[in-house]
Amino acid sequence: MARPVPGVGTRRTYPERLFKTRETYPRQFWLLFWGMLIDSIGMSMVWPFLLIYVRQRLGVPLSTVTSLFALQSAVGLVSLSVAGPMIDRFGRKGAMLFGLGANSARLFVMSTAGTLPMWAGLIALGGMVGHLYRVAGDAMVADLVEPEQRAGAYALLRMVQNLGVAIGPSIGGFVAISSYALAFYLAASAQAAFGLLILLFASETVPQAQADVRAGNEGRRGYGQVMRDRRFLGFCSVSVLAAISYSLMMMLLPVYAKDNFGVPESQYGLILTTNAAMVVLFQFATTRITQRYHHLPVLAVGSLFYALGVGSVAWGWNFPTFLASMVILTIGEMIMIPTSTALTANLAPPDMRGRYMSVYSIAWGVAFGIGPVVGGILNDMVAPVAIWYGGCVMASAAALGFMLVAMAIRSRNAAAAVPPHQPRTTARNGL
Repeated sequence: MARPVPGVGTRRTYPERLFKTRETYPRQFWLLFWGMLIDSIGMSMVWPFLLIYVRQRLGVPLSTVTSLFALQSAVGLVSLSVAGPMIDRFGRKGAMLFGLGANSARLFVMSTAGTLPMWAGLIALGGMVGHLYRVAGDAMVADLVEPEQRAGAYALLRMVQNLGVAIGPSIGGFVAISSYALAFYLAASAQAAFGLLILLFASETVPQAQADVRAGNEGRRGYGQVMRDRRFLGFCSVSVLAAISYSLMMMLLPVYAKDNFGVPESQYGLILTTNAAMVVLFQFATTRITQRYHHLPVLAVGSLFYALGVGSVAWGWNFPTFLASMVILTIGEMIMIPTSTALTANLAPPDMRGRYMSVYSIAWGVAFGIGPVVGGILNDMVAPVAIWYGGCVMASAAALGFMLVAMAIRSRNAAAAVPPHQPRTTARNGL
């Protein structure tokens, strides 16, 4: 008997597909879904313009302002190492409420902060509480959703977060022109609204996961095995270079465009909206293409898009040219981020995926701590345009690095005594 072809003769309409998707996940997942949209809109109304505001408020060099964000990344790295055990011990809901409440208060105080030490404390606090409520939310999704459905759940959350980034900067850019304080109030209100949704309608999910936590504690502990995995550490080290290039674009382009070419916050908000809209519309199609190939060469191609996107800013002079640079960078982003996450998952033993993901997140934290500082030094000590040449060089080095890691792995696999019946590494298992 011929095997039936899925979907033939039972083609669902678009509303039916939406209803099926809604029914796939529990009600509390959709609470998080809409809450994360509110969070993403609120936060993206502020963060694209934060460097501009702090620099204007304090009247200090760009390198001084960017050093504050290096402090935020350093605190965030510490937070990443301790957030997981705290969330498992004290619960997801409590951690989310604390993180969202603290972040709402922080954003409110930012509207009146006027000294460098005060800004240092507020930005460092953001590095701590931001990770706390986001990691707790991810853990809550894992508690609520069955393993075979988690990939789709996290994909939906990534799409809605990018939808928020598509909406937030376009609003925040226009609001910031008249009142930065109002932008901070709106962002603080969004965080408070998300916290109120969790307080009133979310149930604690950690008891459902306690058995899994205890089972995990009986296995391997610590990060020793991760630190001995040379393939993974090589991949993470090269990823730092690529992420530094990406961070220059996301953190320093609004300052560069305004200070040197008079591009206002409202227009830069539209540039970020384009970035997010591309991810919402084209991410799945891009991933369907890239997943057919070996991961490391795909990452090399993505890094080249980073290099071209960041480097092209050096030749830009107005809104359309900077928008074109962001479009190129976003193509690289859609190639890089899902592929990197999949490679991390494929390299990790099943009982150590959390630790592998944490180390990969730390690599990004290091990059966002180093990148703006390097860019600020290049701006102040060499020339503003040197930021983009430096980013182009780092992304190009990342492309070369990914290919070297791939070649090293292939050489080691070839030298190993692999029986003829045992297949070698393929793109499916991450290399």
